[in-house]
Amino acid sequence: MVQRQFPKPRDLAPLMQFKKFDFNATRRRLSAALTIEDLRTIAKRRTPKAAFDYTDGAAEGEFSIHRAREGFEDVQFNPSILRDVSAVDTSVSIFGGPSAQPFGIAPTGFTRLMQTEGETAGAGAAGAAGIPFTLSTLGTTSIEDVKAANPQGRNWFQLYVMKQREVSYGLVERAADSGFDTLFFTVDTPVAGARLRDRRNGFSIPPQLSLSTVINAIPRPWWWYDFLTTPPLEFASLSSTGGTVGELLDAAMDPSISFEDLKIIRELFPGRIVVKGVQNVEDSRTLADLGVDGVVLSNHGGRQLDRAPVPFHLLPEVAREVGDDLEVTMDTGIMNGADIVAALAMGAKFTFVGRAYLYGLMAGGRAGADRAIEILSDQIERTMKLLEVSTVEELEPKHVTQLQRLAPRTQVRPEAARAAPGA
Repeated sequence: MVQRQFPKPRDLAPLMQFKKFDFNATRRRLSAALTIEDLRTIAKRRTPKAAFDYTDGAAEGEFSIHRAREGFEDVQFNPSILRDVSAVDTSVSIFGGPSAQPFGIAPTGFTRLMQTEGETAGAGAAGAAGIPFTLSTLGTTSIEDVKAANPQGRNWFQLYVMKQREVSYGLVERAADSGFDTLFFTVDTPVAGARLRDRRNGFSIPPQLSLSTVINAIPRPWWWYDFLTTPPLEFASLSSTGGTVGELLDAAMDPSISFEDLKIIRELFPGRIVVKGVQNVEDSRTLADLGVDGVVLSNHGGRQLDRAPVPFHLLPEVAREVGDDLEVTMDTGIMNGADIVAALAMGAKFTFVGRAYLYGLMAGGRAGADRAIEILSDQIERTMKLLEVSTVEELEPKHVTQLQRLAPRTQVRPEAARAAPGA
């Protein structure tokens, strides 16, 4: 029989260690966030619905973003065994320079709307982590101020070719003068996608707020304090060009852009040129033949054409077709470091996170952006160790099986249909 006795206080003491209370509320809530989804939950609680939905939402039925995330959920990892992974190197070389992690910060517009530190926090966090930061044409911090926030890090610029071409050319020159080493020529926005959450929330130019939107915002005084006591929200790099925010938005979307525009931008910018928004193999091949430095397989985070191809599904074929001729990267749907590892194994040289970083920013400003990067970095390292690979270069297609949830139906050829019985 088991002998029982009353425990002695000195025996209980080692088992009753209480966690030291952290009086810093921001640090307390961020340390409790273990995943990007945790950061999203905090961000949703702290941010008014209109601003949160602008980040979280996508176009029309939001099928594209849901399918992109399902693509990563439907990954089976195939680990090796008995490899030495006591030390793991997550660093990569991309677009002519180093990155400590195989991901960077994607370009996002209206960033100071989500949290007042905006791109300054993102650029600073990226610089501290040794990863690239990408500024959007529709960013709310200027090219020069991003450079000041990340003076030693790698800064990249995402370009919309605007209807007033001279405005775009001026942005290209400013980015080059500020030492931005890579430019993303964006090709998936001939017109703006139909983002229905924004319309329902009155997120328009000018704003048309509903009673429910106002009521939702009232219990978040910290957001309103930051919003009302900091400089007005504007497209900082475009503030000197004149026009209202609505006019600038309209000017940024130009259905007439062409390969001739790409040629001109290549002549203007001395650094690397990457085409963002590529969604099929044929266009990837064309761009490789034209000599661009890279492509970003992207459907704009599901915010443009709904039901667009899933970049992660498209990745293996594009990597096989053009991976020796240019650097293939991707974004859309990444919410975990394991997603990044899967993309690398399937042929991506690099990846980008947009929403994942913004959830951190909304949850805690610069500290939240740092936390989002930390979470993803820890997940990447842990996943690599469990796969038993010690460098990014060791990741191969054999490490991933893409399970099939959606598959194209077999299409009947016209001649077969005519020959079918009863036709």
